[in-house]
Amino acid sequence: MSNSHSIASTGNLQATNLYKQRVRTGTKIVIYTAFLISIILSVVVFKKQASLQEKALLYFHTAKPELTLETGEGMTPEKQIETLQSSLLKTEKALKAFLPLQSYIVVNTTSNTFNLYDKDGNQLRNGLVSTGSYTVLKAGDNKQWMFKTPRGQLKVLRKTKDPVWKRPDWAFIEEGLKVPSPNHPSRFEYGTLGDYSISLGDGYLIHGTLYKRFLGLPVTHGCVRMGDDDLEAVFNNLKIGSKVYIY
Repeated sequence: MSNSHSIASTGNLQATNLYKQRVRTGTKIVIYTAFLISIILSVVVFKKQASLQEKALLYFHTAKPELTLETGEGMTPEKQIETLQSSLLKTEKALKAFLPLQSYIVVNTTSNTFNLYDKDGNQLRNGLVSTGSYTVLKAGDNKQWMFKTPRGQLKVLRKTKDPVWKRPDWAFIEEGLKVPSPNHPSRFEYGTLGDYSISLGDGYLIHGTLYKRFLGLPVTHGCVRMGDDDLEAVFNNLKIGSKVYIY
């Protein structure tokens, strides 16, 4: 009787140890897989830049949780892996919804460089730009401008060949001149913006420059300036609605 009891106890112990080992193995697989997923998503987000990360985070924080990691009395390791794979597919599908569907450009305001990509993420061109200087211009006690390039996800709103620059008020104040009426002839300058301009909204443009020696430096009033060849390539590849990521 005692031998039978001992054999039964040993069998139960072995079964318990086997189950615990499977749980530990399954848990390790889940952890390693989750770690791999985080690396993959980090690489994708870094490549796509800027607000893609914000939108992905927004998705994770607002979406209903799809994965519950449980051990012991909860899901088996096999079920955990199956659930994790399903969650991965849903996450990939959600992330793809945030990726550009056409050519896009990424502007780095720290290094004053740009990278132009096609819709598949292949780099088409890169080069130097000039971005905002972050200087402040004051006009009296209650009015001032800070010349910085906006950051985040923007998009192409309009494309113009042979653009005419309508000088804003700050352009006259900066030169110590009297601000003219809104449509005074002195407001309009031809050739200042180069052969092309791309409107990003709120008066911000990607355009050419007469001061090519300053490319690579933060010297603009907020617009993104490019050399002639780079500007032409960007103008021809970006469409209305194309994403512009600035960071």
